[in-house]
Amino acid sequence: METIKEGDWILIRFKDKRYLKRVEADKNFSYKGGILYFKDIIGKPYGIRVGDLLIFKPTLEEIILYGIKRETQIIYPKDTFYIAKKLNLEEGKIFLEFGTGSGAATMVFSSCLGKSGKIYTFESQERIFKVAKRNLEKFGYTHNVVMFNKPFDPKEVEDISFDAAFVDVREPYPYVEQVWKVLKPSAPVGFLLPTANQVQELLKHLSPYFGDIEILEILTRYYKVNPERFRPEDTMVGHTAYLLFAKKISM
Repeated sequence: METIKEGDWILIRFKDKRYLKRVEADKNFSYKGGILYFKDIIGKPYGIRVGDLLIFKPTLEEIILYGIKRETQIIYPKDTFYIAKKLNLEEGKIFLEFGTGSGAATMVFSSCLGKSGKIYTFESQERIFKVAKRNLEKFGYTHNVVMFNKPFDPKEVEDISFDAAFVDVREPYPYVEQVWKVLKPSAPVGFLLPTANQVQELLKHLSPYFGDIEILEILTRYYKVNPERFRPEDTMVGHTAYLLFAKKISM
């Protein structure tokens, strides 16, 4: 049975609120119902109830939502986890990403690639790059990530053939041919685009390099956890971005 150790990240559930905290024996968590002393839960199993609190081991989605520092609008987990599977990311694959942003998507991709995979990620803005680096270090996602504080530079990866790529920059159009050159034949690429105009412009640049193009958006509706009043929540996570996927055409 896995138990709570000093240094672990825990998810605290209090009524409808969630808090991500790091367990340190000399620290505590104050809330409206009282105080949780972390020394009292070290050695206890995850999933325990302490008074009116529930203590869980956080998922990666919860770490992203409640733990990372944000300098940019993060890609929502509803999009990121879909992107990872759509690009067929799995143990041992070599993956290209730009830009890194706050590192939320990078963490998801890292978890898919395992110990033998590798991510090469580019972020041009130094301030954002430093935030992403701290987030990855804070939550232990640096073992398979190579970071560059610069715009995508093919010279940095000219000896690598990538299994897949993901592009999240304001103007991806100039990079289409460069990405095509470093991908393996038939390899997938994904683009995240906030506006319809960006999608339309990108479509003009994809030919003749990429085919099998798909465009979609992901909408998430949560429901109230009440058997007597089962209905949707009052708000939902609607449009966050357009996702465009394509595969490399060999020429």
